[in-house]
Amino acid sequence: MTRDEVLALPATVDLVTGGRALGMGETKTRELARAGQFPVRLLRVGNRYRVVTAELIALLGISEDLGRTA
Repeated sequence: MTRDEVLALPATVDLVTGGRALGMGETKTRELARAGQFPVRLLRVGNRYRVVTAELIALLGISEDLGRTA
């Protein structure tokens, strides 16, 4: 995903989208989530995971100002 695509994401995204933002495939993403090793906080909603977009942005070092990375 591009910087702009990540910044346009809602406050939380589904697990696969979160993994895609980090450059991971679906299998690895689900494996890490099940093992409790996904690199950012996951919210459990029923039997689904939600990824906190702000934490994705922080992990990726994306800055909203002037298009620069931190």
